[in-house]
Amino acid sequence: MTDPAPYYSCHVFACTNIRPKDHPRGSCARKGSEQLRDFMKTTAKEMGLKGVRVNSAGCLDRCELGPTMVIYPEGVWYRYDTEADLKEILETHVRDGGRVTRLMLRPGDDPPKAK
Repeated sequence: MTDPAPYYSCHVFACTNIRPKDHPRGSCARKGSEQLRDFMKTTAKEMGLKGVRVNSAGCLDRCELGPTMVIYPEGVWYRYDTEADLKEILETHVRDGGRVTRLMLRPGDDPPKAK
């Protein structure tokens, strides 16, 4: 038996987890991830990206690095802060199949330094 065809060629899961305001790990939602996810969904449609689904995810367990997302089927993780970051990820990774190295997360990454 073979697996059925996938519903989507690219599936983006954006963390929208929310923790209490004083939680030491923070939360992606408190860093604007819900609004940024909405921007990403709208932008993907405006770009005409076919077979792409942008979803909210519960905790991806990296909120201290966030906002965070993971893109499948590749399993590549990103952190992002701005609409420009998301547009770059959509253009470079989702549309063109490349990677946005400066935003990629890797096992063992530390939280960003306070500014």
